[in-house]
Amino acid sequence: MQNQKAELRTFIRSLPQSSGVYLMRDRLGHVIYVGKAKNLKRRVSSYFQGSRRFVRAQPKIAAMVEMVCEISIHQTKNETEALLLEGKLIKEYKPRYNTDFTDDKQFLLVRVDLQNELPRFRLCRNKKEDGAHYYGPFAQAGFLRSTLSEMRKKFGILLSDAKPEKLNDGRYRLYDDVRAEIFAGHNETTCAEYNERVAAACSFLEGKAKSWLAELREKMKMHAESMDFERAAEFRDLADALSKTIKKTRRFEKQWPRTEETSWAGLERLSDVLDLERPPAVIECFDISHVSGTFVVASMVRFVSGKADRRSYRRYRIKSFEGNDDFRSMEEVVGRRYGRLFKAGREFPDLVVIDGGVGQVSSAVKAFGHLEIDPPPLIGLAKREESIVFPDDRDELILDPRDLGLRILQKVRDEAHRFANQYNADLRSKRIKESILDDFKGLGDARKMVLLSHFGSIEKLRKATSHEIQQLNGIGPKLADRLKEFLSFGKND
Repeated sequence: MQNQKAELRTFIRSLPQSSGVYLMRDRLGHVIYVGKAKNLKRRVSSYFQGSRRFVRAQPKIAAMVEMVCEISIHQTKNETEALLLEGKLIKEYKPRYNTDFTDDKQFLLVRVDLQNELPRFRLCRNKKEDGAHYYGPFAQAGFLRSTLSEMRKKFGILLSDAKPEKLNDGRYRLYDDVRAEIFAGHNETTCAEYNERVAAACSFLEGKAKSWLAELREKMKMHAESMDFERAAEFRDLADALSKTIKKTRRFEKQWPRTEETSWAGLERLSDVLDLERPPAVIECFDISHVSGTFVVASMVRFVSGKADRRSYRRYRIKSFEGNDDFRSMEEVVGRRYGRLFKAGREFPDLVVIDGGVGQVSSAVKAFGHLEIDPPPLIGLAKREESIVFPDDRDELILDPRDLGLRILQKVRDEAHRFANQYNADLRSKRIKESILDDFKGLGDARKMVLLSHFGSIEKLRKATSHEIQQLNGIGPKLADRLKEFLSFGKND
């Protein structure tokens, strides 16, 4: 054993001072931990120095170090590659100590026992294969408990402490105290009606989880672009855990109606609340997407009878100006879409939905004014409170989260948002692959993304001074000077 440890120390002293990934194995050859490092030699040796406080202060790390009998490494070109490779190897080997460290966070989940006659919403810390739906993990326990409390008021659902009573007529009395007066829906209800409440509450929870997932991935990307790869890895791991537990609530059992009749009921509901002449069988929705004012694009999605008509989707690059202006962008794409339909003599949709508030709606109406044609029924859906914005003097309308009409609008809006973001990502990826920066040595994808996201194009980057370039994260004075010279002469010396 002593010889083994001596060989291990000799190996560690020979490690390169470059970025990469290290794998620690026990005496049976099992991978027990995978880690990444900006400097392999410095990082790996830190585990085996008795004076290292973080090893002595954490029993699990100390126990792991005692088990290590072999270490192997994979060198990478940069920290970005190390970050990606670490995640891949963790998924491949599922190392015991990587899992243990992640589990220590013990984020809360919401469990909905759908197999029960009256499903309840409970908090738990571990997901099981038991037929229930799980939502989360959520990092802020206090926030999650407050959310469930508000959901009980808004949806009239049962939490873990409820004791419903079955009545003689087959219905249930959900709550046995005066609190029932503040909860949504009747206290005495049927299983079918109660399960409609559960469906609405689950849709709400799924939206909360998806919103947080998008936020985590954005933070991961931000930290990666800033070369803060330790924090990027933390957000990556949390996003991976969250994405595994998000489950779509598309259930076709009779208690959770998702049929064509339900879609049409939502369209009929929209005709009532929006004061339309008929249910909007054809809906078109617009969304704008950009990254820090660059790569500005737009999407248009089309739904027929509540279903996506993907062959009719359209995507747009902004042509009339450069920069970040959601209002002008919306005016341009709406004008292009309906100007083309008008010239071709084609029918307009029954309803146009704009992803945004008063400013975006006003810009869309302005586009029809320039075309000198009357717009079809048009509204905006503002994300903050999911409020419906009208182009006339009507007040904003906020519908109940369970409202079938609102669900239709959210589904259409979310699809437009997804389609716009996908196009934006495709353009950025294409721009990086086709970039002249590929020929400049010492510049990885992360730094290329930083440069192109900030300046917007190679031409603008050429015009930038060396001082302006080195203001960006990860770009030092020497690299900025070399890059400026490279762009001036068109070759890498």
